[in-house]
Amino acid sequence: MSLNSFSDAVCQKLGCYVYRLVDPRNGETFYVGKGMGNRVFSHVNCSLTNGDDEEDNLSLKYKRIKEIRSAGLKTMHIIHRHNIPESAVYEVEAALIDAYPGLSNEQGGYHSADRGPMNAGDIIARYALPPVPDNTGHKLILININHSDKSDHLTLLDKVRFAWRISPDRAKQADYVMAVVRGVVLGAFVAHKWLPATDIRLGVPLTTDLKGRFGFIGERAPQEIWDLYVGRHGKRIDDNNMKHVQNPIRYYNIDG
Repeated sequence: MSLNSFSDAVCQKLGCYVYRLVDPRNGETFYVGKGMGNRVFSHVNCSLTNGDDEEDNLSLKYKRIKEIRSAGLKTMHIIHRHNIPESAVYEVEAALIDAYPGLSNEQGGYHSADRGPMNAGDIIARYALPPVPDNTGHKLILININHSDKSDHLTLLDKVRFAWRISPDRAKQADYVMAVVRGVVLGAFVAHKWLPATDIRLGVPLTTDLKGRFGFIGERAPQEIWDLYVGRHGKRIDDNNMKHVQNPIRYYNIDG
């Protein structure tokens, strides 16, 4: 067995597992994943060989691994829980992603958007809210954002309008764009134009990784649409077709 792989015998014992990548310079967990066999080592091995995994090569995770190697150190691989039933591995991974802020994961945990960490007040507020209506006939994009000041729709618009890995062709079909926080719709907007995130008209911060990302120029939806989907304090998403799983982008009634 090398430092970058498990033997076949060990892999058989591990089964499905959830793992963490840890920066030895400060003990910080910077990535959480799930897998079988030698999946835990794949990210570091890709960085060593400059492989063809473009997603890894462009990610914050890959950059962190290179920084660790440049410091003369090795990424720590932690098997956080192993022999997990397949039916439970997504939930274990999601709980761990939620527990470590600032991860380099491109996507959130499984159903973290609607079942992730909330304080008692958030729980009460969410489940006391009216549901978002379904079958309205509208084509929607629901974008999950991390946090929002409910009282300021302009700040909410800035949070939801860029910069996303999204299909511009599908995005242009949408009647409205919804800002979603923890399974609650807090804002409804009209996107007048979708543009590459590098377009200066969007005003995306230059520190953001913009490759393959898009944003929109838009405004608050008409009041009747706001009342329909948001109301006074937000509306909860009950329709499974609208709920986010891992990807922050959800298309509804839009052909793909």
